[in-house]
Amino acid sequence: MSTEQETDGGGVAVTALDWAITLGAVLLWVYVLSEISAPAQMERPFFAVAFLGGILLIYVAKQAKESIIDDDYLDLLILGAVAAVLVVATIYITNDYDGFYLTRQGRALDHEYRLAWLVIGVILYLTWRAYGNVFLLLVGGTMLYALYGNHVPGLFGHGAISTNFMLQMLITDLAGFYGSLTQLTAAWIAPFLLYAGLLFAFGAFDLILRLAIYSARFVSSGVAQTAVIASAVIGSINGSKAANAGMTGSFTIPTMMDAGLRGRTAAGIEGSASMLGQVLPPVMGAAVFVMAGTLGISYVNAVIAGIIPAAIIIGCILLGVHYTSVNEIGNQTMDFSDYFDEPLTRSEKLVEGTRFGVPFLVLIVTLGYLQWSVPTAAYWTVLAMIAFGITTPVVQSIYAVRVGSEPFYADVGGLWRREWWSGEGTIRSRAAAVGGGSALAGAGARLRRVRQVNPIDTFVGELWNVIYGCRRGAIILAPIAIILAAVNGMVDLLMTTGMPSRIALMLMQLSGGILIVAVLFGMAVCIVMGVGMPTVAAYVIVSTLVAPTFINVFDVPPLAAHYMVFYASVLAGVTPPVAVSVVVASGIAESNFWRSCATAITISAPFFVLPIAFIYQPELVSTVIDVETMITASLVMLGAISIIYGLNYPFRLKKRYKYPVRFVLVALGIFVMIYPAWLPKAAAAAMFVAVFVVERAVADGRTFPSPAGLSR
Repeated sequence: MSTEQETDGGGVAVTALDWAITLGAVLLWVYVLSEISAPAQMERPFFAVAFLGGILLIYVAKQAKESIIDDDYLDLLILGAVAAVLVVATIYITNDYDGFYLTRQGRALDHEYRLAWLVIGVILYLTWRAYGNVFLLLVGGTMLYALYGNHVPGLFGHGAISTNFMLQMLITDLAGFYGSLTQLTAAWIAPFLLYAGLLFAFGAFDLILRLAIYSARFVSSGVAQTAVIASAVIGSINGSKAANAGMTGSFTIPTMMDAGLRGRTAAGIEGSASMLGQVLPPVMGAAVFVMAGTLGISYVNAVIAGIIPAAIIIGCILLGVHYTSVNEIGNQTMDFSDYFDEPLTRSEKLVEGTRFGVPFLVLIVTLGYLQWSVPTAAYWTVLAMIAFGITTPVVQSIYAVRVGSEPFYADVGGLWRREWWSGEGTIRSRAAAVGGGSALAGAGARLRRVRQVNPIDTFVGELWNVIYGCRRGAIILAPIAIILAAVNGMVDLLMTTGMPSRIALMLMQLSGGILIVAVLFGMAVCIVMGVGMPTVAAYVIVSTLVAPTFINVFDVPPLAAHYMVFYASVLAGVTPPVAVSVVVASGIAESNFWRSCATAITISAPFFVLPIAFIYQPELVSTVIDVETMITASLVMLGAISIIYGLNYPFRLKKRYKYPVRFVLVALGIFVMIYPAWLPKAAAAAMFVAVFVVERAVADGRTFPSPAGLSR
């Protein structure tokens, strides 16, 4: 529903809540930036309490606005009670912070235990509201397991904990829901999502779409490749496979189908691309920040370790998409004029490159070269984004006034936002049509640029974009903060019950101590744990429950073990029977779910093998990229290409030869990706190259030694 419709339907109350959300978001970000500006002086538990209370109130206000629009006043009453609990709890705890954190550790007053129950109820309710029954059962079931584990028979039974001890763990000792994950969210993840919100507001994703459409001119499957690029970039930031499939799929899937792709192919491509985005550096669905904190390594090293695996997957999925879509698309291409009225001028390219390039350079230099802490680097990156996001268009407009020209600079999204703030809401960008907040998300009006000359108007317009970016960043962040707070409490309880050691015993019993069997069972557990979960939440759970088994029992390097469980949990996006990203994509495409799943799996098949490769070749996720790493990566890439080629290439062979060739290529690829010794890997890779050359020669009708009657 558009904001215009919302305002008409909800009247003054909706408008007031809209302004409350926006004001709350701005105040929250001012507080967050003030805290991370001096991370050494930050009192993290206090920061976590204030941050969680603030971001949850913003989420409640947004939900309340929707309740008013839907005339659901019972729901509004419940949300009002939730807001009251959050306000009282946050004020009470922050006012008596020393009492909670210092003088009364391990105990609490009676009324504080009652307040703790109310806060737990609020977290459970918001978890259910944001993520549904599965997550409510997961978190609630963990609490019941902690309280009554003495009634569980067998391996997973444990001595129960008391109710008061659980309340202390979750609330009153400022651990649990206010624990390390919430603190990490406030100090590390939140500022990067503010940066993402500002990128949305200033039109960075509009620029990405322009680049993608331009690149599509040079590749026959360019329409589908554009969908992959857009979905991967945005999916890396929003941290949810399902949400990304819905947001980018709302425009990529219709575009691919208009270009000639079948619905199941378009849905499979979008599902694979949404999954790809979760492992794309430098954000990786926010999981990389948690990984760095968990392993005690720098953020930069955590990102470096993920570069080679991501490059392998990106290359394979792009190749798989090409082979899958090229015959269906034919000669149809994306028409630039369908999306934009005007190409960028040279001066506009300079402006866009400066306003987005300089802040990103600040991020790279502060993190990679200067080795500043993540909060400090994020702080200066956000300030640079605000400064250059505002000043570069203003400088351009000042120059335009001097020379008497009339440049184009603002997209429809920017104009819509400014008119929305004035209450008109008459122009909507593609993003606004679906509430996505991005020039990439949505369908409807064509993106076009409008004239803007006056430097003062330009300055005011960009200030509104900053405010919009703050609002957008908070809205992206709120569901992530909810699930991470809930998962933080759940993980603390599971650690207390000794669940990781019990998982380790189970894997040892099932595998008989054989590593490959344990890896396969471990991957299965990770996929189940990752069903429907945001990427970072799934990673937290599997890194707590599964990764320690491989580190402590099988002596797998910690980074390799964590990347294995991380990649395996992401696979839930395309693994039936749930396959959340494919469910959303097939719904948009109105295609058969199972056929869409089959397409997604064939396109992204090496993704299922790569986690195993991490265990046997940990140099793939090394923090040092040397000659050994590159040789291993090159061979693994060849193996992945062999799998993609075998599953997706449209062989022009008779059926009795086609399927054996596909089987051989897939088997060779799996062997090359997993087997640790270089010489056998190189021999198998050479066999793939030979099969490739022979097939191409036969397909082209050239004379080549081959079995009689091989070609048609």
